[in-house]
Amino acid sequence: MGKLTRRARAKADYLGFIGAREWPLAASGLGVVLGVVTILPSAVGVVLSVVALGLGVATFARDVRLLRRRWAGFEFTTIAAPFPTAELPPPPAYPASAYVAVPARGTALVSAAIDRDLWAERHTIALAEEPYRLPPALKATAPHVLPLRARGRLLFNGPVVGMRGDPLPAAGARPAPIRLHRARFFDAVCSNELGALRITRADSGEEYDLRKAELTDSAGALRELSGSDLADLVGVSTVAFTTDGKLVTVRQSSLNSVSGLLLAPSGSGSLEPRDLRTGDGGTRRLLHTAVCAGMDRELCEESGLKPGDVRSTKLVGFARWMERGAKPEFFGLTELAVDSTEVAGRRPVSGERLYSAGLTLFDVDLPAIGDALAAGVPLSEALPQRLWEDGSLPLILALRAAAAWQVARV
Repeated sequence: MGKLTRRARAKADYLGFIGAREWPLAASGLGVVLGVVTILPSAVGVVLSVVALGLGVATFARDVRLLRRRWAGFEFTTIAAPFPTAELPPPPAYPASAYVAVPARGTALVSAAIDRDLWAERHTIALAEEPYRLPPALKATAPHVLPLRARGRLLFNGPVVGMRGDPLPAAGARPAPIRLHRARFFDAVCSNELGALRITRADSGEEYDLRKAELTDSAGALRELSGSDLADLVGVSTVAFTTDGKLVTVRQSSLNSVSGLLLAPSGSGSLEPRDLRTGDGGTRRLLHTAVCAGMDRELCEESGLKPGDVRSTKLVGFARWMERGAKPEFFGLTELAVDSTEVAGRRPVSGERLYSAGLTLFDVDLPAIGDALAAGVPLSEALPQRLWEDGSLPLILALRAAAAWQVARV
């Protein structure tokens, strides 16, 4: 029943999003229905109703033709080539930053200096009063993009939190608050997710490349989050370890829209508005408490663990996922209060079973990985082979950040 309900909800979210942008067509269809329903028994009433019905049918048919013409006016192709990092240097404000490319998984911008600054837990947050709205150019393409991205997947237009600031180190005083905003998941599908598509107008051959239109600043570098017009929903992922030292990973099902059939972190998803509230209804003011709350929630939903099974979660890293419109990603390290035998018997909550194919536990030596990375060993060689070959980009990046934090604290 849970799976059926979630499939119905996904379809309702999709139809609602499309319907809100194609309401004239729905109005024409309603006119046709009313024309049929209101046919009166009198001769005059019959004539008027038939005329109204004819006009409604003609208008509805015209709107359908126009809609089909507009939807057929774009050609979409997936950009399979690696992200062109050489053409888009990191923002100058990002200290000692570099791109990490994982074949067939994606590319991320990382900064060891930003990660170390996050360990100090100094950043605060401020939530904007107004929710995010798609800019006109992206709103116009939304009805064309969403059907393409939703094909064969279950997508829900749930509430998420976007980010309009960068967690940059600040000398001396506490950094300025990082601005967050409320958004919906489809906002990200119709903005950030265009980064993996090439959109061409069928009539003119004009191409829209989000990487050039939205990700590049006036100096030709990657735009900071503070200057972005995209939804930039906040990704949260954590790697959890049992009391006997086992790493917990989630095997993603084929229905997962991003990392299907790959090994994912112990908990991985998007920050949600509820993560910004404390248990007693208060407002979280610190970045690390809000982000870690989201990590713990995703961990419990995807692994079947209970809040009491989580001993602690530490914010250890940050990145921007380039293929997904350079969206922000935060990574954590979780210490569990249960052993691997206890975890192996858990199942994800009912709503997550469509996306999770179960749990897999691994022996992972984080300090050894950290030492290897510090010595200049490539990430592909420092990580266990199975995790490098089958791990999703968030899992690989989370392990990288957690290993660096483990070594630094010794």
